[in-house]
Amino acid sequence: MLKDPVVQELITDITKEEEDGISIVECLINGKITDEEIAEETELRLNIVRRVLYKLYDAGIASYKRSKDPETQWYTYSWKFEENKIFEMLKRRNEEFSMELKECLEYEENNIFFECKNNGCRCSFEEASENSFICPVCGSELEFQDNSTIIENLKEEIQLLKNNGHDFNFENASKIDS
Repeated sequence: MLKDPVVQELITDITKEEEDGISIVECLINGKITDEEIAEETELRLNIVRRVLYKLYDAGIASYKRSKDPETQWYTYSWKFEENKIFEMLKRRNEEFSMELKECLEYEENNIFFECKNNGCRCSFEEASENSFICPVCGSELEFQDNSTIIENLKEEIQLLKNNGHDFNFENASKIDS
């Protein structure tokens, strides 16, 4: 699962500036459950490991259990990577992206467009007619734009998402193959 570029992108998005998010998730998957074990394995500073773990927790793809050492009275956090939450998150992102594409497709199919050949400014028929078919940016004449290529590209992208879940097969992704 961690080899999948979509999963890597999601983890990187969640952990933001922390470039070691994937290696920390790998440690969780491989049985390192405390922040100290992960820091030792990855040779990262403990505060970096904790920051990444809390970002994963805030995103809902990591959980922890807190236990108190009876001798030292210190708390130990045992972390777990929530594999199923990654699948849910990816599926939700895929669905949201698919909806955005469908909205763009509907807009393209239901409108006529004009563009400025000088600067590429693109206007709907309504915008163009309000400006007397003159570019609002440079004052040049707007010309009809055939958007059939845009419509075909959107349809292809929607079909790709429908066919393969944005290159991530949710149904067959139940095993981690890091």
